[in-house]
Amino acid sequence: MARRLGIMGGTFDPIHMGHLVAAETARVDVGLDEVVFVPAGDPWQKTDRDVSPAEQRYLMTVLATAANPAFSVSRLEVDRDGPTYTVDTLRAVRDERPGTTLFFITGADAILNILTWKDAEEALQLATFVAATRPGHDLSSLERQGLREHVTVLDIPALAISSSDIRARFAADAAVRYLIPDSVEQFARKHALYAAAAARPGEHLQEVAVGG
Repeated sequence: MARRLGIMGGTFDPIHMGHLVAAETARVDVGLDEVVFVPAGDPWQKTDRDVSPAEQRYLMTVLATAANPAFSVSRLEVDRDGPTYTVDTLRAVRDERPGTTLFFITGADAILNILTWKDAEEALQLATFVAATRPGHDLSSLERQGLREHVTVLDIPALAISSSDIRARFAADAAVRYLIPDSVEQFARKHALYAAAAARPGEHLQEVAVGG
């Protein structure tokens, strides 16, 4: 049987427990052999705010996923020049792993905007999309857009956690323990990544996935 590979794209600024719970839930519920995290290099949807350096976001993702043997982290986007587009990532993974069945894990809000992405129809053919959403989130518009057959929906309570809130907590010297892995907290504090986080516009997990 073909291997089933989950691809979890995101800015991961910082990666948090919601990302990890979403990836593990997708791995188990969708029957994935592996989930590869792909930190965005130059996320085109984040031009309205400062984003932490790609190398540091990559290293935090490595730290966060190290304990799970089914998780890995790719430098595909970090090492690519120019804006990050999901379809390019899917093409590259398809070429690297021929015969593998691809599942792209992203947030509900991103899924609802998928038709605005670059080469959206091709992206939907390259992978099954897995929408991680809070319980009760309204995804009825997927039906209206004709996307439901391309999308698997997973209800994940931990998605109430957001990277923007965590950055603001760092800036306010508030507690972040149990919202992010200890190793990620230590890395962020060592490098003073979010000292001015409160001034940044925020995003929730649903919006941080590599998209468009």
